[in-house]
Amino acid sequence: MIDIYDLWKAYESTQVLKGLTLNVEKGETLVILGRSGVGKSVLLKHIIGISIADKGYIEVDGVRISDLRGEKRFEITHNMGMLFQGAALFDSMNIEENTAFFLKQHGNIKSGKKYTQAEITDMVDNALEMVGLAGTQKKMPADLSGGMRKRAGLARLIVYRPEFLLYDEPTTGLDPITAMQINELIVKTQEKLQATSIVVTHDIISALYVGDRLALFKDGKIAYVDRPDAFLQIDDPIIEFLRKTISEDPRTFRRKK
Repeated sequence: MIDIYDLWKAYESTQVLKGLTLNVEKGETLVILGRSGVGKSVLLKHIIGISIADKGYIEVDGVRISDLRGEKRFEITHNMGMLFQGAALFDSMNIEENTAFFLKQHGNIKSGKKYTQAEITDMVDNALEMVGLAGTQKKMPADLSGGMRKRAGLARLIVYRPEFLLYDEPTTGLDPITAMQINELIVKTQEKLQATSIVVTHDIISALYVGDRLALFKDGKIAYVDRPDAFLQIDDPIIEFLRKTISEDPRTFRRKK
């Protein structure tokens, strides 16, 4: 469970987070919707520990991580993983090396023991197969399409099986078919790992497909949080606009499978 209370963050004269409060239930996929550039990614960086808030706190499973620094904070956040908007692969490493990076750096996050090379190879192969990239181990990031790089980023995320998954605009810049494939992978990953997931996006189709609950990021705060059907009925101009852009509810695709 992730609890965020009264979070404030400013960059110079720009106030990005303005008393943001949010609860993420254990095992759910919560989608945070909002326009580009309003601060959704900033929130993720605070949760995973890249950024420090000016005020307020974040608790993960009852531990107030916003009060921790250095190794103590890493002990809590090492069980989180993040898929960055641009996948953030290391250009000088092949896909196998990218996927294995965390495993080689940190070993088993539960036992603290180092993995053998055979164990790492097996885990990398399984992760790449799970995201549909079997056989790409020796390819470089530059050799992959945008959608394949997103898949490689997801493989690097799931290979060490974190309990908390953060997705930063996972379908941005992708064509509709590739975007839906990424949505399907997010759902598949959730079912496989039984993790707690937060997805930030401006894509209502993606939000409806993957989300157990939807939240609206507005004016530096979470304005509304609800189940998808109830969320779409909220009287708000942004939600009304999103509702009008839906030609067919993507959840019907999931039901047909």
